[in-house]
Amino acid sequence: MKARENTLRAILRDAPEWVPNGLENVVMVSSPVVERPRGEGGDDFGVHWSLEEEAEGGTYPTLGRHPIADLENWREQLVVPDIDALDWTGVRAAVAEVDREEFLVRGFVEMGLFERSYLLLGMEGALIAYIEKPELMEELLGAVADYKIALIERFDDEVGLDMMWYGDDWGTQTSLFMPPETWRKTIRPQTQRIYDCMKGRDILIDQHSCGRIEEVFDDIVEMGAAMFNPCQPCNDLARLKREYGDRISFCGGIDSQFVLARPGVTPAEVRGEVRRRIDEMGTGGGYIAGPSHGVPYDQVLIDAMNDEIDRYGREVYRG
Repeated sequence: MKARENTLRAILRDAPEWVPNGLENVVMVSSPVVERPRGEGGDDFGVHWSLEEEAEGGTYPTLGRHPIADLENWREQLVVPDIDALDWTGVRAAVAEVDREEFLVRGFVEMGLFERSYLLLGMEGALIAYIEKPELMEELLGAVADYKIALIERFDDEVGLDMMWYGDDWGTQTSLFMPPETWRKTIRPQTQRIYDCMKGRDILIDQHSCGRIEEVFDDIVEMGAAMFNPCQPCNDLARLKREYGDRISFCGGIDSQFVLARPGVTPAEVRGEVRRRIDEMGTGGGYIAGPSHGVPYDQVLIDAMNDEIDRYGREVYRG
């Protein structure tokens, strides 16, 4: 079985021959929209970003430089990228080089509705508004969702997507950023519209969210996500696999914070974490192994992780 087919079988929980080591034979492409600039300056929504070269990611939203100062008048202050004015030449050229018989193409759409809302309003202003003015927030999110849907449609029209990495960080390490009932009233309905767009085009939804989001995991499954990443262990991953593993797949899970990035950790401990996570998540397919967060690690530890995934990940489905 080729790696492309095995990866697809893992996502669809259809008898893969091995646990994929990351998204094997998947090519990720981004749209031309600038959701987060690489250097200091503005994104395509008018949010100003500062640069700290030594920090992870480099850029961060500049304090006090969010474009919506008054939620009551968000329609006059919201800037939405003009999708028709974007230059898709580079995206088309990149995908034209991909052998679609050997590789899946995954689109990359970051800064989902919650993330974009706090970029537009500032984190404190957004969190207060979700509690005090949920109706206005849902209207604002509806406008952002309209843009996301148009972007995904154009993206798919241009290159024909197999999958979509759709990112929206809903959680801290202990809980959601907001009460689950608030998430369901504001975030879920408009995210469902975005999901419906992708499902209507047969695009597999790879939902990214950092943090502990167990409180709304049932919603994500019900809404139609095909896969969840990066599976940070602040969630009870074993329980999520037991309860939802017949309806959604998992990507990630190998503990970044307390194993891969822990001072003094040994390659043997990394190998043990890999085996533990594959045992926990790999039953019946539906698991793609990888770190629970993408930050730099010691190469010796990465080598141990990759070797153990490749070795143990092939043993687990034998016999």
